[in-house]
Amino acid sequence: MNRSTPLAIDKSMALGINGSTERVRMCAEREGLPPLLVVQAGPGFPLLHEVGKFQRLLSLERDFLVSYWEQRGCGTASLRDARSVSMRQQVEDLRAVLHWLHTETRQPIVLLGISLGATIALQAVEHDSGYSKAVVAISPDSQAALSDASAHDFLQLQSARAANRRLAETITKLGDPPFVDAARFQRRARLLADLGAIEHGRRFSALMRETLVGMLMTYGVIGTAKALRNLTVVQRTLLPELASLDLLANTPRVAIPVHYVFGDKDALTPAALITQLPEKVAAPGSTVTVIPGAAHMVHFDRPAAVRSIVIESRGFRDSGISGSEDSGIRDSRISDSGSVISD
Repeated sequence: MNRSTPLAIDKSMALGINGSTERVRMCAEREGLPPLLVVQAGPGFPLLHEVGKFQRLLSLERDFLVSYWEQRGCGTASLRDARSVSMRQQVEDLRAVLHWLHTETRQPIVLLGISLGATIALQAVEHDSGYSKAVVAISPDSQAALSDASAHDFLQLQSARAANRRLAETITKLGDPPFVDAARFQRRARLLADLGAIEHGRRFSALMRETLVGMLMTYGVIGTAKALRNLTVVQRTLLPELASLDLLANTPRVAIPVHYVFGDKDALTPAALITQLPEKVAAPGSTVTVIPGAAHMVHFDRPAAVRSIVIESRGFRDSGISGSEDSGIRDSRISDSGSVISD
């Protein structure tokens, strides 16, 4: 989906959020569209360099005022801000951003949360659902121990199937979870990417080239160096805390619909979590969709299907995918044509 219509709104601003400086870019094809807030993946990953990719693949600006929020410590943030990151602080920051965006637009907000961003979104709307319309949760991180075990089993299986001694040695050297230091976490991410579990069909080298080009175009050379530094600093700070993440034991009570989206090639999300997390959260009118041929970054692997879910979270219709206004959770699968198959 390529965006052909010029944007009527495209502005960037710096917000003072809980003692930090955080940047937001707001984009829309016309005035008056309902707000959507993108809550990026993490830990430590910037977002503003991916705005063009979001626009090219998902074209959400046709239907929403899209706010791309770069979280505390990410991108070109100060080293002080990067060192001040914690899960609790990220949730509090998101609550402040929701309040700001609701004040700006006077409309309820759809949150598009990705991976750890989806986790933060679920925790934030527990307290501030009055500002929000719905959460679209892409591959939410919910139980670190189960996710780590799933990824570990996936790597072991791929090593055995490949009969590749170099791969087997790399996986053995990686060691067992948890991954609480940035270097080992990043090595695992590289392995998972090369094996198709991050963006399906794209290797780490291609993803890294795309990331570096996007960063250089967005932040410049010095800004890119800061963004890469901050990524490592935030991971060093957050990874020990994330090792004990468990939304199944500490479940947020959410009063708005949550539309969960998972990829069937995502090694970080075992089937048990796909079932258990929505049941535990028990948000009204929620749905669960598992998309074949998609990995952890479902929104980039199958953007048309994810776009349809985002559109319908607002009560609109798009691409033939039916939304649900019923209470309870709808379990579904997406066929190769992009239509929903309900169980």
